[in-house]
Amino acid sequence: MTPVTSPYRRYAELKARLPLIAILRGLRPSEVVDIGQALYDGGFMLWEVPLNSPDPLDSIAALRAAFPDVLVGAGTVLSPAQVRDVHAAGGQLVISPNADPAVISATVELGLISLPGILTPTEAFTALEHGAHGLKLFPAELASPAVVKALLAVLPQGCDLFPVGGIAADTMSPWVQAGATGFGIGSSLYKPGKSAQTVREDARAFAQAWQALEGA
Repeated sequence: MTPVTSPYRRYAELKARLPLIAILRGLRPSEVVDIGQALYDGGFMLWEVPLNSPDPLDSIAALRAAFPDVLVGAGTVLSPAQVRDVHAAGGQLVISPNADPAVISATVELGLISLPGILTPTEAFTALEHGAHGLKLFPAELASPAVVKALLAVLPQGCDLFPVGGIAADTMSPWVQAGATGFGIGSSLYKPGKSAQTVREDARAFAQAWQALEGA
């Protein structure tokens, strides 16, 4: 349970284990331990608390304290000031719906993992030029596996690309075949009011579906 000091090294290790990011929009600080344990039991080790959740920085700090070997961070990060707030709360991962160079640069300067949102090649290359460690294809509902394949044909080899939006355990296959690194999983994994036990069961279903695709 000893955390690795480098967020990037830990990101690489956890991504290799299960490249699925839990998006915990609406999570409350009072439930972080129960929901965190459910995700942990299900194999999820990359967690995002969107900043439009209730008291998100408190939730990030609590998750970091309770689960030190998990990579925890924030989503919907829209400004360098928010990046600094996430860093102060102990967050190690910064995810945005857009590719703002100022946000990416602030994230990299603080030694955090940057996964900005992109939808076009121009946005993708701009994000990478400013130091993004990977890319969030968002919203995936506006894209397709064919878009993933086309992007990866021109992006640097080994570029991480995570489709986010509308992903279910039984819809991952065509994206993976196109080259997707992994996925951000939102309401099909967690939403306010969902019990920890149901989150645990759904997390395990996602993990098993991913493992089946890896073994295919």
